[in-house]
Amino acid sequence: MFEKLNVYFRESYHELMEKVSWPTWAELQGSVTVVCVASIIVSLVIYVMDFASSEALSNFYSLFK
Repeated sequence: MFEKLNVYFRESYHELMEKVSWPTWAELQGSVTVVCVASIIVSLVIYVMDFASSEALSNFYSLFK
């Protein structure tokens, strides 16, 4: 049982150190910028959709007052 666990951790460590290609600092900064810009755009789209649906429903419900 412990031998299998030991082999698993040893192979995982080897794979992370030898086979994984880690991004450079510049690539990481570029990715963070893309994620931040995309998050802002998506949040603005959701805000506009929420505001528009709220106004549309308010106008619709005001017809029945």
